[in-house]
Amino acid sequence: MKFYLNILILCLMFLSSTKILAQKDSIASQRKARSLVRQGNQLYAKEQYTDASVAYRKALDKSSFYDKASYNLGNALYEDKNFKEAVPQYELSAKTATDKFSKAEAYHNLGNSLMETKNYQGAVDAYKNSLRNNPNDDETRYNLAVAQKMLEKEKQDQKDDKNKDNKDKKDQDKKDKDDQDKKDKDKKEGDDKDKKDDKDKDGEGDKDQDKKQDPKKDDKKDPNEKPKPQKGKMSPEQIKQLLESLNNEEKKTQKKMNAEKAKGAKVKQEKDW
Repeated sequence: MKFYLNILILCLMFLSSTKILAQKDSIASQRKARSLVRQGNQLYAKEQYTDASVAYRKALDKSSFYDKASYNLGNALYEDKNFKEAVPQYELSAKTATDKFSKAEAYHNLGNSLMETKNYQGAVDAYKNSLRNNPNDDETRYNLAVAQKMLEKEKQDQKDDKNKDNKDKKDQDKKDKDDQDKKDKDKKEGDDKDKKDDKDKDGEGDKDQDKKQDPKKDDKKDPNEKPKPQKGKMSPEQIKQLLESLNNEEKKTQKKMNAEKAKGAKVKQEKDW
């Protein structure tokens, strides 16, 4: 029994010493983290934001929930225009901050970072959280109004783009339909033309066939055969005879008129009452 009691005492002593060492290590880490933050602040004041970020990251390695280190790292990244990387640091700082003023500042800067990345909905939410912790901050209230206006414009632009896409789609569908209708019309006209050509060819074939079947049309005329006068027309011989007859009649008429002129003209006298 005494043996087990001694073992229990030794275990308690070992755990106590381990806890003391862990506390000493924790205290040493916190001190080192604070030293690194001060170093980062000096670099930040000299506008050496990249080097300052390195110091703040080392401080967080020593104490991961050191809210001042995360907040200052967010500021350094923001000043170095690494806005996306600054966002999670401000989120961590807002989560670990112990007083409302620190939370308000973290949310305010978070909103600024989200505005730079054009995440206007996230910025609106961040500024609202900042005002919940510090309602009297006019700068945050102004930034919130700007973020809300940008968010409204973004939604309107998205709506306009959607309407434009729908209009472009309708126009394209109409164009495709018109093109298809034109193709169908051209195809129909081509088919009708082909049918007509085939019909014409069939007609010519029938004529050729009729010509072959009618032997009279293929008979050659006798070159010595005199042309027969057509119905209603005179032959050259008849025309010649008619002209000679008319000429003889004209000569007789002229001879008679000359004889009458030789006798003298009649004079009609008025009666004397």
